[in-house]
Amino acid sequence: MNPVTGLSLGRIAIGAAALARPDLVTRMFGVDVAANPQAGFVARLFGSREVALGVATLAASGRGRTGLVLLGVGVDLADAVAGHLAPREQGLEVLDARVMSGVASGAVLSGLMGLRTGPRGRASGPAPD
Repeated sequence: MNPVTGLSLGRIAIGAAALARPDLVTRMFGVDVAANPQAGFVARLFGSREVALGVATLAASGRGRTGLVLLGVGVDLADAVAGHLAPREQGLEVLDARVMSGVASGAVLSGLMGLRTGPRGRASGPAPD
């Protein structure tokens, strides 16, 4: 499977989970839902973003798809940085923040790998002689 397709499907699944059960998703991120009652609202914002980006990327082709993959890489990079800063700035447990940053960093790598592969999962580049 092309990394972009897998990443897009993953975005849709995680986003749908955040929309349907924001309490579970926020707990997975290590957020104390009882101490942060607005966490569900923020999780749903995250979820709608993920679903929209995943669906749009799957539906796009050519330059539009490339642009959406780059947008996703930027969003995931920002998520990785947020996870890195969270223990100092928001008091998130270090292990939870590292897991979050690791997942986001993996999504960055997946997006970049997807840019290097063609629609059928083969490496793109100059055509062979």
